[in-house]
Amino acid sequence: MPDIHALVNDFLVKLKKRKIEGSKATAKVTAEVLRSFISQLRLPHTNQAGALIDAVKSVGEQLIAANPVELAVGNVVRRVLHIIREEDLSLASAAIGGLNLSAGSDDEDNVEYDERPVLSAAAVAAAARSTLRPPSLQTLLEDVPHTVAVPRASSSGGDSEGKSKSADKNSSTRKLKHNVIEAVNELIQDIATCHEQIAEQAVEHIHQNEVILTLGSSRTVVEFLCAAKEKKRSFRVFVAEGGPRYQGHTLAKELVTRGLQTTVITDSAVFAMISRVNMVIVGAHAVMANGGVIAPVGLNMVALAAQRHAVPFVVLAGIHKLCPLYPHNPEVLLNELRSPSELLDFGEFSDCLDFGSGSGSPILHVVNPAFDYVPPNLVSLFITDTGGHNPSYMYRLIADYYSADDLVLQRRSAS
Repeated sequence: MPDIHALVNDFLVKLKKRKIEGSKATAKVTAEVLRSFISQLRLPHTNQAGALIDAVKSVGEQLIAANPVELAVGNVVRRVLHIIREEDLSLASAAIGGLNLSAGSDDEDNVEYDERPVLSAAAVAAAARSTLRPPSLQTLLEDVPHTVAVPRASSSGGDSEGKSKSADKNSSTRKLKHNVIEAVNELIQDIATCHEQIAEQAVEHIHQNEVILTLGSSRTVVEFLCAAKEKKRSFRVFVAEGGPRYQGHTLAKELVTRGLQTTVITDSAVFAMISRVNMVIVGAHAVMANGGVIAPVGLNMVALAAQRHAVPFVVLAGIHKLCPLYPHNPEVLLNELRSPSELLDFGEFSDCLDFGSGSGSPILHVVNPAFDYVPPNLVSLFITDTGGHNPSYMYRLIADYYSADDLVLQRRSAS
């Protein structure tokens, strides 16, 4: 089994050096690292959930600091913390339910307790509270309380009671970790299949002979469009080239390879072509709690053009991109500046230095932001793994995935 500290440090280096491309890959690796960390963590006999939460927060704080712009890392950390809180609450409710059942059996003239399995109230309440993430069969079966034996007097009562309590503590520790790891496995599976889950809804939104406009290079968008093509939908895709990295060129080649009618346009031609478009479909870097979108640079311009011509602006986003923070939160780093070399060659840039003044300070400055912020009033619909949602509903969807206690992970330094 690999050393967990070496595994975490290796992931930190990859995050700092931007070795992992894409929110999906980053979220999946983050969940896998946290799963390994939890599985190897030793918990105390008391306050196990609190110790586990503190340990995950400590590691999560390091992961977020390594690449603050990749909000998917913080999203996964907060999802895991929410899972720990839910599983601890479920186990506590099951234990209380078991005690109540035991007390009831004593009151009924010591009638032997029925050995038929009974689901705890926590399992039923959890399923009713969050239909978006129903509990697995394994979770439900594990939530069945064991048969509660009626206490009997024995000569070695003290020793047996001590051993029983020790065994119960060890069993509780193993059960909490086991349930959390099972839930994290489900989270990893959801992240891995998010493209397919979203693509299954394509036929409901793309119709015959429509014109779709997109910008940026999003795997989710590619699978969504190709899924509609496989359902015998005939439509055309306008692809904005997405300068300065021109990711639209790569996207257009892939769409053509997979048999879609594709037209490449310049970014500056979006407003001129939008009147011929039936729908704008784009991916997202992150979806904020207010329904705003952090997206590839240039998408705010596309959203404004779509609103001006009453064209639906649809955003595709997996659950790992739903962020419980607001754009104004100080923990949110909305943008980063990419290399000026994507716009100008270093040779051209050096020619613009003011060597005559002797300071060598440049007259020309190059600003190359990576992202845009699209406010929620410009978004028509979000399509996630769980279906289509209006921007005004996103706060409720996010509330089902995160706990309010975990929104701020950074520890406040004592002053």
